[in-house]
Amino acid sequence: MIICSKITEIFCLVDEFCKKYSQVIDKALLGNKSKRPCRMSSSEIITIMIIFQHSSMRNFKHFYLNYLQKHMTKEFPKTVSYNRFVELMQQNLLPLTLFLKTFCLGKCTGISFVDSTPIRVCKHKRISRNKVFKGIANVGKSTMCWFYGFKLHIVTNDRGEILNFCITRANEDDRTPLKDERFLTKIFGKLFGDKGYISKDLRKNLFEKGVELITSVKNNMKNALMPMIDKLLLRKRSIIETINDQLKNICQIEHSRHRSFANFLTNIISGLIAYSFSPKKPSIKYPIVGNASINSVY
Repeated sequence: MIICSKITEIFCLVDEFCKKYSQVIDKALLGNKSKRPCRMSSSEIITIMIIFQHSSMRNFKHFYLNYLQKHMTKEFPKTVSYNRFVELMQQNLLPLTLFLKTFCLGKCTGISFVDSTPIRVCKHKRISRNKVFKGIANVGKSTMCWFYGFKLHIVTNDRGEILNFCITRANEDDRTPLKDERFLTKIFGKLFGDKGYISKDLRKNLFEKGVELITSVKNNMKNALMPMIDKLLLRKRSIIETINDQLKNICQIEHSRHRSFANFLTNIISGLIAYSFSPKKPSIKYPIVGNASINSVY
């Protein structure tokens, strides 16, 4: 369970952001603002969504009713009913996303990794009966199996920090987000990916933008010469697989209990934010001598 000091740290950052966000929104609003304020502030709502991802509980309703309202009354004295809180979660999707984009993304170091992971929203036998994601989700194939849902594409650095993310349908090509300039806005240097990112045209386009795409070679392809450091870093691509595993098992970005698409998005965004507050992230340790290149990778 997340400690009290960490909750205070998260709340202070969120509250500072929400104050600036409300100032900007109030100036842009048309008409009169609602005179009756909500019982819970946006800062409290967003903080609760984040700490749930660190709670090791799989069910948010159980966390809210049986833990937060009973054992965290000092931190959150004015809680609302569970149904009302679910409505407030949807209303705070925009500030939640902006908080992730503003405070929780890392900085590119010149060594980046890209990968996609399936986000399943229901089991195979319930695909035809699923009404929440009808017309939105679809069937796709990962390296392991077929699934119904979406894909989460992320770019990370060698420190385990998420640099950017993108959510697409399940049948979307993994290379599609790399063709969008907004996805790789702040990415430079070397970008390592798996065999699903092999493309001569894509590699050429990225190279013109200052990004060198490095992928592993398929069995039916000729072996390409590359520097030893690139081969070593390509083996360390498992760092992003570890991040995907933590997002699904430590945080709760994947489950089949969603009742609306908006709550599906809030769950993923809050999971990415919660990961950014993790004290220990998977990273690559390597010695650097002055400004010279990397000599060895552990």
